[in-house]
Amino acid sequence: MPKETLTITDNRTGKSYEVPITDGTIRATDLRQIKVDDQDFGLMTYDPGFMNTCSCRSAITYIDGDKGVLRYRGYPVDQLAENATYLEVAYLLINGELPTQSELDEFTHNITHHTFVHENVRTFIDGFRYDAHPMGMLVATVGALSTFYPEAKHVLDHEIRRTQMIRLIAKMPTLAAWSYRHSMGMPFVYPNNELSYTENFLYMMKRIAEPKFEVHPEIVRALDVLFILHADHEQNCSTNVMRGVGSSRADPYVAVAAAAAALYGPLHGGANEAVLRMLREIGSVNNVPAFIKEVKSGVGGRLMGFGHRVYKNYDPRARVIKRLADQVFDIVGKKSPLLSVALELERIALSDDYFVSRKLYPNVDFYSGLIYEALRIPVDMFPVLFAIPRTSGWLAQWEELLLDKEQKIARPRQIYTGYGERKFIPMSERKRSSVTAEAVKSSPRETD
Repeated sequence: MPKETLTITDNRTGKSYEVPITDGTIRATDLRQIKVDDQDFGLMTYDPGFMNTCSCRSAITYIDGDKGVLRYRGYPVDQLAENATYLEVAYLLINGELPTQSELDEFTHNITHHTFVHENVRTFIDGFRYDAHPMGMLVATVGALSTFYPEAKHVLDHEIRRTQMIRLIAKMPTLAAWSYRHSMGMPFVYPNNELSYTENFLYMMKRIAEPKFEVHPEIVRALDVLFILHADHEQNCSTNVMRGVGSSRADPYVAVAAAAAALYGPLHGGANEAVLRMLREIGSVNNVPAFIKEVKSGVGGRLMGFGHRVYKNYDPRARVIKRLADQVFDIVGKKSPLLSVALELERIALSDDYFVSRKLYPNVDFYSGLIYEALRIPVDMFPVLFAIPRTSGWLAQWEELLLDKEQKIARPRQIYTGYGERKFIPMSERKRSSVTAEAVKSSPRETD
């Protein structure tokens, strides 16, 4: 019977080492025994961007990128999107099982009755410039909640921890909607506890002066599905930040703020905005072949919304969103002219050997921006709409980290590439370096 070990021969010394294999991995610390001499620190791994490094054990989300599989706690995401509500999925992510009706009722009640925020938060948001980005306001405001709940620092206390998790899931739509209202110069709308989670968010964001504000049930359901599809996605950039900050035992408010800041980046939560920009630049179906030719030549456009760091197959979330887009357009009564461009772009890309051989399939961002645009949600709000549902995933990952006895404070190693020891140079003897001079020369001037 073969042994579950890996034998490594160090050609520098001729010594061989036997390293255990567990779950298809070896422990990086086991490589430390591989040394040239007793003064050697030992072998380390170098993996920029964590391309092939596992930072944790997790039972929350499973992805098989080659097969296009995404499951939350074992349930395929398309089944959850078709049959569950977002709060059911949030409960599943945090607790590990789908709730019974009584469990869901209690969870929903707790979420619903924590949607209000302290009035000082309103004052805080009012302090931002009129043109502040909603995501920047959200990041700052979520972090500020830490000061309202000082008990949140007791992260190892189960009851206190769970209370903060409920508060965060409940208050994110309120903070998100108020960030939007501030950016639009509109008065804030307080939560309505008679509405569902998703409908309440749309109510706070969209209500003007209607005596009874109503949203089409299918629109509410469409946004709920989008929330489900964005709820978690394994160890992505923002989740890695959530776990990294959480490893210092920081409270969940500042950890979520940090994760949201990571999501703010255009390579993460801002990708669907880039898709819309690309589709607008293409303009019409007639221009798609020329655009494809430019992409393939490497000197022209860039194909946004295709390909993924993990998926080497059709993103399972993209299949659901594509069907959802048609439903939303039927309800709003107007199809985006960009949809035909997107469909033609997808058709050509999926039949062209250049893209197929590179496994460049549509991802979740390819159609989600079109849906948000159809709902008349500005592009600045796209990453905010991403952050609302992802909060439950972040919190599930954060709690799993806290309960994992193997985890320690995150502290990656580095390969030092700088100078060796240098002697201090007095000011009178220093010369202007070419690097500094070039940096000063090329730095942009600040404007107000």
